[in-house]
Amino acid sequence: MPDPGHAPELRGFLEDLEWRGILHATTPGLAERLGSGRRISAYIGFDPTADSLHVGHLVPIFGLLRLQRHGGRPVALVGGGTGMIGDPSGRSSERNLLDVPTLERNVVAIRAQLERFLDFAPGPAQAVMANNLDWLGKLSLIEYLRDVGKHFTVPYMLAKDSVQQRLERGLSFTEFSYMTLQAFDFATLYRDYGVEMQMGGADQWGNITAGLELIRRTGEGGDEPPAHGIAYKLLLSPSGAKFGKSEGGESVWLDADRTTPYAFYQYWVQADDRDVPTYIRWFTLWGREETEALDVEIAGRPEAREAHKRLAFDVTARVHGEPAAADAVAVSAALFQREPISDPALLSSVHEATRGPSVGAEVLGGGVVVVLAETGLAPSRGEARRLIQGGAITVNGERVTDVAAAMPEPIAGEWFEVRVGKRNRSVVRVARG
Repeated sequence: MPDPGHAPELRGFLEDLEWRGILHATTPGLAERLGSGRRISAYIGFDPTADSLHVGHLVPIFGLLRLQRHGGRPVALVGGGTGMIGDPSGRSSERNLLDVPTLERNVVAIRAQLERFLDFAPGPAQAVMANNLDWLGKLSLIEYLRDVGKHFTVPYMLAKDSVQQRLERGLSFTEFSYMTLQAFDFATLYRDYGVEMQMGGADQWGNITAGLELIRRTGEGGDEPPAHGIAYKLLLSPSGAKFGKSEGGESVWLDADRTTPYAFYQYWVQADDRDVPTYIRWFTLWGREETEALDVEIAGRPEAREAHKRLAFDVTARVHGEPAAADAVAVSAALFQREPISDPALLSSVHEATRGPSVGAEVLGGGVVVVLAETGLAPSRGEARRLIQGGAITVNGERVTDVAAAMPEPIAGEWFEVRVGKRNRSVVRVARG
């Protein structure tokens, strides 16, 4: 039962994805369906294996956001059921299975993060969140085999790229069945929620088309194509790794407790110049004219990094709010300025944003060498002595030259600004008690 509402803006949805370089594939007839101006509901799945989404999830999140801005109704499907199994797509090993209480906590946290992007307020394009555990949890084995399994041949499933890539390394029957369960999700959302389209990354195309096949085989759609799919390109870094990892290989999370707003901001500021034009297109809502003007800025004055900073602020403000983004800008400026930081309030902000170390009286009593080693600013006491002898250590704006030097008086009785070399600056707090 398609949504009867009218959304003429949908006619520009595919064009928007095209010029941004996001679109990978669509099903036949989709352009005509969107061109009709009838509102469409579309879903993207999110795997609730953690209590936070990460930067890699911004691709599907912005997919839903753009759909809603064009008048479509976004449906965020969390895989409370399939999350207990695992999708083999793009993976080299089977993931750990989670219990229901853990999944429920993760779903609540993900909903809160999606609310920063999508409008869940009542209206014709109101965002909806669904959990496939609501129907998969009630599905018996007999019902699954009768209503789902019989519609998929083994050769059809083996032909999917997501399965082929894992066959030699090993693929359990549990993960092999994932495709059919996701197809059942699409058929259920089509029947019960009026969802006509699934969107996802290019690595999800096999799962998307499996859902279309199940809808077709169960005779839900009549003569016209009953449902549609969109696949987005996979976003890769210059090294060829999947987008969304820090230089150290860690995920960049949307949760401030996992990745601080400062670290999140720096992830975008430090992006490779070659990637920034793509990131601007994928992760902002800026129009074509403004985007192409920034392309010229990047090409003409790459050292200024103005486009990087604008991108970083925009994404950080959307994820963490404008005050947190402004703090990240201030902390970044303080950390990269030449002058020492002496303002206690700014020292406090830097310490919090960078999760700086704290030391007690016993460590402070050991002098500069001990503080450097115990806080990790130097890997060892021997290396701390070498750095001091080389003139690489500055504490509260004063260079330390004596390996036996004591720590100076803390700023405002609480803070030490420590610099190791020209670029590594840290704020150390005096621990109370």
